[in-house]
Amino acid sequence: MMPSEDTGGGGDSRGVVQRGWTARFAALWARFVKRLDVYIPAPLRHGAPLELSRARMVVALALCSFLGSMVFTGILQFTPYAWSLGVPSALSGVFFLGVLVLLRWRASPRLPSLWLCLFLWASILMTTLSLDMLAMSTHAASVLVPVMAVYLLGWRLGLFMSVLCALTPLVFFPLATAQPELSPMEWSMGIFTTIFIVFGWVVSSLFLTFRTEAHATIEQTRRTLHENEGELSSLIESTDDVVCSLDLEGRLLTANQSAKQYFQRIFGGDIPPGVFIFRDLPSERRERWRERLERAREGHRLKEDVSLPALGERGQMIDLELTVSPVWGEVGEVLKLTVFGRDVTERKAAEARLSELHRGLVDASRQAGMAEVATGVLHNVGNTLNSVNVSAGIVSERIRGLRVSSLEKAVQLLRENEARLGSFLTEDPRGRQLPAYLEALTTQLTQNKDAVLAELNALCDGVDHIRVVVGMQQQYARFSGVVEEVSLPELIDGAVRLQSASFGKAGIELRREYAAVPPVWVDRHKLLQILLNLLSNARHAVKESGRPDGCLTIRVVPANPSRMCIIVADNGVGIAPEHVPLLFTHGFTTKKDGHGFGLHTSALAAEELGGALSCESSGRGQGATFTLELPVRKEEAREEGAVAR
Repeated sequence: MMPSEDTGGGGDSRGVVQRGWTARFAALWARFVKRLDVYIPAPLRHGAPLELSRARMVVALALCSFLGSMVFTGILQFTPYAWSLGVPSALSGVFFLGVLVLLRWRASPRLPSLWLCLFLWASILMTTLSLDMLAMSTHAASVLVPVMAVYLLGWRLGLFMSVLCALTPLVFFPLATAQPELSPMEWSMGIFTTIFIVFGWVVSSLFLTFRTEAHATIEQTRRTLHENEGELSSLIESTDDVVCSLDLEGRLLTANQSAKQYFQRIFGGDIPPGVFIFRDLPSERRERWRERLERAREGHRLKEDVSLPALGERGQMIDLELTVSPVWGEVGEVLKLTVFGRDVTERKAAEARLSELHRGLVDASRQAGMAEVATGVLHNVGNTLNSVNVSAGIVSERIRGLRVSSLEKAVQLLRENEARLGSFLTEDPRGRQLPAYLEALTTQLTQNKDAVLAELNALCDGVDHIRVVVGMQQQYARFSGVVEEVSLPELIDGAVRLQSASFGKAGIELRREYAAVPPVWVDRHKLLQILLNLLSNARHAVKESGRPDGCLTIRVVPANPSRMCIIVADNGVGIAPEHVPLLFTHGFTTKKDGHGFGLHTSALAAEELGGALSCESSGRGQGATFTLELPVRKEEAREEGAVAR
């Protein structure tokens, strides 16, 4: 184990040394670039990156050429060429310094680059001619000039400089040295130099093209990224929600301004980057958040509502809805965590107020329901009481119309002649008329008795209906009525009997048209309640119209095999078209003394029976037709009634 540990330690040491040298070189290079920027004007330093890099290249080439000229001039002092080449070399150094001045003055690298490339080519040409050595025009500098020209000036001017450098060994040197014919070796050197110059121009042009395209793409990407970052930053800073970025250990990386404000309110100060964001919470809650962050590191998205006390605000709690989400890397690993927090203090308070309001509304709704039930009960009882009052009045009139006094006189006459009763009945004129009189009186009393009994039966039916209607209030509170098999014609006749006296007094003709229909399963008393309301409304409508031929028609027809229809049609005052949709609305009425409960209650009762109540009218003065649709089968009545409830 020891050798492997030593080897590992040596590898680590070499890595540390290598990283140290890399860091030193990067620092030296940054320092060198910073020195170059001294000669570059501010517009170029803050301009396009490509122009800045060209300017730096011009500065570096000018300085290197200047230093090279000075070194070359110094070396020439020890050779026979001290004057012939030393002076031009020194002048060229001054010229290279002039390029820096021109760059500073023009604030553009293009003209200084052109002069720099031309003078480098001229220096090579002058050196070649002065030394009368073709090799001076075929060395590496002849290839470097076109390469630098392409980078600094573009491929067109780079081609121009490449042509000049290629013509130097093949044209300019032979003409200047009076050597029209070169040796095969010299021709070979010139041709090879030309080939490499062309090759260098092609490669440099391709490199510049690709670099320009890549740079444009990078610049566009950078600009887009910068814009997106700006928009994202603006969006995050403009929100009132808490936005934080954490490392995998829960330490704060960045936070928006809203988060910093909440840090002040909750913790009394800002949380610096690198600090556990929940460090100021109690230890128990801090450990709970560490567990949650551990789950977030595993890739889970967590949401939780927290309540924290606000420092300096008496009894004030801040309710935050915190969402912790992982940030995924390219290979599916969790890189960091984000925390989004929304202040829900006002929402919590609003929910509490809404809950309180809801309880109040429930109580009010219960009371309103109780009031509606009571109103419906009173309305139906009132309708029935009208019939009961009419029946009671008829019974009273019949009883008062009984000829009881005549019977008393006959009895008194018999008592007065009790001693001679036989002769009184056969000989006395009054006695001979007494049997016929008693017979007629008996017939009349029998008829009156039957009429009174009929009215008493109607009166009992009305009182029984009142009892059932009052009992229905408990059904609203506890359970629905009993569904039983009912014959519609019989039930309608019973309802008509309860209202017959009122129709007779108003002179309204009643027509009953019953089709052969099977019995239906309904709550008898709820259906009776609906029929009484419809009959009462029809009677008032016909009576209000003042028609001498007032008529009310009741029909029973099948709607389809599973449903029946009860139709109540009158030729009364009718209903305006705009009022028809409002008829069954609670409180709506067209009567001056109406209250708008009857039809509303009837519509609700029809729904509870599993049916529906509707109305049609052609307009004012055209009468109205109410249609009550009911299910036939027991199962449908129960199911549809349950849905309605």
